[in-house]
Amino acid sequence: MVIERAVAADSGQILTLQRAAYVGEAQLYGDPFIPPLVEALEQVRASVGSALVLKAVEDGRIVGSVRGRTTGPTCLVGRLVVAPDRQRGGIGTALMAALHEQAGAQAFDLFTGHLSEGNLRLYRRLGYRETRRERMDDHLTLVHLRRTTA
Repeated sequence: MVIERAVAADSGQILTLQRAAYVGEAQLYGDPFIPPLVEALEQVRASVGSALVLKAVEDGRIVGSVRGRTTGPTCLVGRLVVAPDRQRGGIGTALMAALHEQAGAQAFDLFTGHLSEGNLRLYRRLGYRETRRERMDDHLTLVHLRRTTA
């Protein structure tokens, strides 16, 4: 597996991967309209052009991706996705490690849903600590987490 920076030409594959990876989250929360499932190709392409978007490639196939947007000393992490048939194989961990290294930030912030236990376990294992919870509606509470480098 190789982890490298995504380019605009990868946007379609990343969007397809993102949709496949987030179907389980949509089912978990009973909401087929979560932002990663309704994001347009142009939005993904814009992110690739303006943020640090990494991709994990195996045998020519993009099997994972993560986005990081650095503002000052903090990097906002988003859209960590791994192909459903490759989940729980270390790809997400490898992508996050590469993002931590390449972003050059002092702190990393992210959020996930309160029912997303696998995500929460991964982030805690990577040194993220919960900073707050934000109730969005009856079915969703966002758990905000932070990892500092110092």
